[in-house]
Amino acid sequence: MLQSIRILVWIFLFQGTCIGMFGQHSDRKTTLKVLGTVQDGGSPHLGCEKKCCASLTLNEKKLRKITALEVSQNSSSILFEATPDIIAQWSALSHPLKGIFITHAHMGHYSGLLHLGREALGAHNLNVYAMPKMRAFIRENGPWSQLVDLKNIQLLPLVNKKTVQVLDKINITPIVVPHRDEFSETVGYTIQGPNKTVLFVPDIDKWSLWEEDLVELLKSVDLAFLDATFFDREEVNFRPYSEIPHPFVKETMSLLENEPIEIKSKVYFIHMNHTNPLLNPKSEESFWVESQGFHIARFGQEFNL
Repeated sequence: MLQSIRILVWIFLFQGTCIGMFGQHSDRKTTLKVLGTVQDGGSPHLGCEKKCCASLTLNEKKLRKITALEVSQNSSSILFEATPDIIAQWSALSHPLKGIFITHAHMGHYSGLLHLGREALGAHNLNVYAMPKMRAFIRENGPWSQLVDLKNIQLLPLVNKKTVQVLDKINITPIVVPHRDEFSETVGYTIQGPNKTVLFVPDIDKWSLWEEDLVELLKSVDLAFLDATFFDREEVNFRPYSEIPHPFVKETMSLLENEPIEIKSKVYFIHMNHTNPLLNPKSEESFWVESQGFHIARFGQEFNL
């Protein structure tokens, strides 16, 4: 009996050693979670009396958070974007936060940093990764500068196409994209986990203006969360389009129309304006997009990386 117990213990220890050697246990704990899918202004949108906002149920409102992603590994997390919905998104984090990556200085992507300051969380040297102009904007302008002065945050540098490593060997690479850069440059990110790589581009003016080839990038990654601010031109009939250029969902789909399903199925549309019918999973537009082989990001979705 004693010998049998010893054998069982040896098997258990051997399996644990193998898991540690080959990283299987760590891999299972590396996940990406969608913490928001809406454009900067949120949904319901301030002042909107249209059906898209006025008819939302309480449960629908709970699921409509501004675009953000969490990547977690080994009991720690990093966050992509500090949104105006950061309070609810913080509560939804899987693990304690070790850092935040910012794409650019538009309100939906960095304004949540305010909650890290003296009046709210009072964080201590939380790592905030940003490009040069974005870092300068935070350091040189109040109230953001107070976060640096009081050591609520620690600004860490990013360089275009230079990889930084976080958590347990998760590699993050910023890629500059063309966008309305009034206060900072704009980047997307590639996020490389143990087994899968993700492309995150929530804001871009047009794919044709980018130095990168979207199709080639999609071939090199496993998942892609792409700008879906507006569904089509008809949706943008209330403001001059020159003020808010984005690739329409229909444009992106047309660009990828002749690509195999293996490419299309990598795409998850994200960063949807409050007027975008794709926010409603039961809309005809949502069914149509999915019938063409594409996906639509939804709050709470999780992916193994």
